[in-house]
Amino acid sequence: MNFNSPLQKKTNREDLIKLAGWIALVGNLLLAISKLIVGLTANSLAVLSDGIDSATDVAVACITVAISRIIATPSDKEHPWGHGRAESTATMVVAFIIFYAGMELVTSSGKEIIALLKGSFENKNIEPITLIITFVSIIGKLFLSLIQYKLGKKTESPMVLANAKNMVADSVVSTTVLIGLSFANIFQAFWLDSAIAFAMGLWVIKNAIEIFLQMNLELMDGTQDKELYQTLFNAIKSVPGVSNPHRARIRKIASRWDIDLDIEVDATMTVHDAHEIAEKVELAVRKAIPDVYDIMVHIEPAGHGDHHPTEEFGLSESDI
Repeated sequence: MNFNSPLQKKTNREDLIKLAGWIALVGNLLLAISKLIVGLTANSLAVLSDGIDSATDVAVACITVAISRIIATPSDKEHPWGHGRAESTATMVVAFIIFYAGMELVTSSGKEIIALLKGSFENKNIEPITLIITFVSIIGKLFLSLIQYKLGKKTESPMVLANAKNMVADSVVSTTVLIGLSFANIFQAFWLDSAIAFAMGLWVIKNAIEIFLQMNLELMDGTQDKELYQTLFNAIKSVPGVSNPHRARIRKIASRWDIDLDIEVDATMTVHDAHEIAEKVELAVRKAIPDVYDIMVHIEPAGHGDHHPTEEFGLSESDI
């Protein structure tokens, strides 16, 4: 990918990420509407649940697009770290919406399963349109995941690549629904529709909980990515004149990283030379880790890396 300048690179990358978001939004919206209509008209809880699963992807995309202007707003005196956390906060709201949708599916399908156990279950035909729309959904999701993967690779965006993986998982879910409905139609086991819907409801709830836990960790400035810290320390050690990198802290602000760290330099070095080394460390880190929002490098004289017990925790290479 050829860019004329860092600014042009940033602009082109943001445009491609935005394009990936709009493609995901429109594609999932068309699939969700189709599956919800077929699920309601054909009285198929399995297809309806698959449509709700796609609708949750639409909800996430809608909220992301809606707050894109807030995220892009420069930092100010009220928000010195920028406005990126708006995306995380909105995603927490989406997690509760997804959880509620999953609970509704589990409740409605659970009632039919209880009716089956009581012997009062009414058989319902599996309409051919339910099989057709589920097959179309599988093809559509795979096509969308391919586009997301290509754009994610081109922009080196973890967010877009994660969305591509999510769409592959959705196609697997739709494949399960298709197989289940086909067996139900072949063997006249119409109760499978309710059973599939119940399983899908649990799947949706699981996704909601995972999103909530991930966003909760982010909002608490946590990360479980040890490889990210190792990449940080490797980048620091590539700069001559630096020793004992420690008290490293990485937190995520939306899709970008805020990094604090301490380094040691020769105690006889001038302030100017030490500052030059700190700038080289920052450049090395930005080269190794994409999407860095800010880096704070604290310089200490060699041999004085011990800190007061009251100072906040940070990681050294030995911690990972």
